[in-house]
Amino acid sequence: MFDIRAIRENPAAFDAGLKRRGLEPLSAGLIAKDEELRAIKTRLQEAQARRNAASKEIGKAKGAKDETLAAKLMAEVAALKDQLQADEDKQRELEAALERELAVLPNLPLAEVPEGKDETANVEVRRWGDPKTMPAATLNKPKQHFEIGEALSLMDFEAAARMSGARFVVLKGQLARLERALGMFMLDIHTGEFGYTECQVPLLVRDPAMYGTGQLPKFEEDLFEIPNSGFQDLMNEVVTRTAARTPEFLAEYKALTGKDMTPTDAVTSFVEALQRRDHDSERRERFEEAKGQPARLWLIPTAEVSLTNLAREQIHDEATLPLRYTAWSPCFRSEAGAAGRDTRGMIRQHQFSKVELVSITTPETSLAEHERMTNCAETILQRLGLPHRTIVLCTGDMGFSAQKTYDIEVWLPGQDAYREISSCSVCGDFQARRMGARFRPAGAKGTEFVHTLNGSGLAVGRTLIAVLENYQQADGSVLIPEVLRPYMGGMERIARS
Repeated sequence: MFDIRAIRENPAAFDAGLKRRGLEPLSAGLIAKDEELRAIKTRLQEAQARRNAASKEIGKAKGAKDETLAAKLMAEVAALKDQLQADEDKQRELEAALERELAVLPNLPLAEVPEGKDETANVEVRRWGDPKTMPAATLNKPKQHFEIGEALSLMDFEAAARMSGARFVVLKGQLARLERALGMFMLDIHTGEFGYTECQVPLLVRDPAMYGTGQLPKFEEDLFEIPNSGFQDLMNEVVTRTAARTPEFLAEYKALTGKDMTPTDAVTSFVEALQRRDHDSERRERFEEAKGQPARLWLIPTAEVSLTNLAREQIHDEATLPLRYTAWSPCFRSEAGAAGRDTRGMIRQHQFSKVELVSITTPETSLAEHERMTNCAETILQRLGLPHRTIVLCTGDMGFSAQKTYDIEVWLPGQDAYREISSCSVCGDFQARRMGARFRPAGAKGTEFVHTLNGSGLAVGRTLIAVLENYQQADGSVLIPEVLRPYMGGMERIARS
């Protein structure tokens, strides 16, 4: 989220940042809306001042028995009341429009981020390990993880599909235990060695939490929504009442346009209008206020949402920063834009587990924290002996809220490719502004926005994939990395029973 004042003060820098993101200049239009909004606020202040003064003058006129002047002043007050109401409505409309425009603009990249349109412009910064030294390198044609898992009878996509459809899996026996072992191992390293505080967080969150981290409003289609049945009943009632008044609407429409509209088109148009208004956000807010419960909830796509929102609407003392949180949680994504990609196996699923890392820092320390967080994620792969490389994403491949992102890609011999297993981003104050997350610098009276960072430490399912593919044996069994064996009861390999 951007501060319109900062855009006013340096529109050229703002537009330059948008250009690096592949967007057209927008500062002129945003500043024009802001100027109109400020003009209305000034007019409101002047009108209110005049109304207050005129109200006092009415009393004086009546005291002086000047009914003509009193009547004139009363008419002026009435007109001012109408003007105030109209301008207040216009102010709310402009504020909402400006906020909507700002809310869907991505964060601006740091100057050091390489420029480019897509992943082909990403830059490798380092790599660790040699794929040729892994057990899978001795095989003529290493298998992919789903071939290994299904051959072991421990990975069942068909059973999951019967229950839930595509992009789900059932892990059984030793593979289920291996996923649990990986999650526990990651948490133990992050909490015991790197100082992260482990958290158990809500998996269902309200709109403001999703807005705070940048999932809403732009990426709603990527999320799983849990609607409140009470609010759905209310909206159905609204549609029903509207349908009952369709003849009136059709007559008014024809009178205004001279054209006919079918009743079906009229109701469809109304429903579409509700959808365009962010699912009728005003009614949703009134419902929540009246009922004391959310009109809808969202399944988290990552624990970043819950962990980062721990700082929401809080003011932290500088001495308490940085705050470092971690959580191992299920994650839920609709994968709306992934049609046809990674349709087999566990690479891209609607439900998966991940160990998330989140840091809340001061502006001065956020870049160093970014390097530290990335190192924490890399360490997990190194302890597991998994070859990987770290790349810095270009401006066209970064996530919405990021200023700079490192992706860590692990070697998958079954695919003969490196695939993403972690993404670590520094977001500056972008999310903090959306959440109202601040800190008070030592010795200062005022407050500043914190900086937020997030990263995967790691995606547990993808780490399981990497272990299966890299440690697969010619007989179909899989060696268990030594660091995981204490979590597996001393077991050294996974083999078909």
